[in-house]
Amino acid sequence: RSTTRETMAWSPSVDTVLANKDSLAAFRTFLRSEFSEENIEFWLACEDFKKTKSSTKMVSKAQKIYSDFIQADAPKEINIDFHTRNHISQHISEPTLGCFDHAQRLIYSLMAKDSFPRFLRSEEYKELLNKQQDGNQKRWLPFL
Repeated sequence: RSTTRETMAWSPSVDTVLANKDSLAAFRTFLRSEFSEENIEFWLACEDFKKTKSSTKMVSKAQKIYSDFIQADAPKEINIDFHTRNHISQHISEPTLGCFDHAQRLIYSLMAKDSFPRFLRSEEYKELLNKQQDGNQKRWLPFL
């Protein structure tokens, strides 16, 4: 479980939010409220994909990411430029562990520059801070 100090440390960095279960859940809820949850889902799918060892699994995971997020009219289509989308489309039949890296960086940048500052001003973030502070007070003041 994260501490209040960690929660406050999230402010300057998307990475710390993405690395912590509680903050990731709050950020995901926030993105859902902004109708941009596909960004975090894509980013997480890419992180999982990069850990794939089996080439058979790599092909099936790459196809799933492509059909869910990349191809035109995908159910969770992410906002990437034509060249990036086209490059992935041309190479998806023989995926590598880095085949989504550029698209993942674009989505990370979009979240960091666009969604994240709004998240820090959101009710989801305030609730997260309050939960952390309440948890810490109860730990230090067991009679509460």
